[in-house]
Amino acid sequence: MRSLLALVGLAVLFAAAPGAARAQEYTVTIKDHKFTPSEIKVPANKRFEITVINDDATPEEFESHPMKVEKVIPGKSKGVVRIGPLKPGRYPFVGEFHEKTAKGVVIAE
Repeated sequence: MRSLLALVGLAVLFAAAPGAARAQEYTVTIKDHKFTPSEIKVPANKRFEITVINDDATPEEFESHPMKVEKVIPGKSKGVVRIGPLKPGRYPFVGEFHEKTAKGVVIAE
């Protein structure tokens, strides 16, 4: 019984630890081969995640060399991209399959 209580206590401590906090979440939608919003402001030096919703029928690749991320999002679906922490600055991203129109930037402040 004490072992079980000790395990429960450790689980509670771990869940309440500052490092265990969930990353901030943002959402970007791809429609007509464009990102909306095309600009996302995030806190610098903290992890975050972006849910990419692809409303187009064709796949798109969410790509950013500065953020070191690539993820293909099939048409009419969504995917989650985990990023960071980033130093303060501007980090462009593109839809690699439609780079002329699918552009955006993450601003870490």
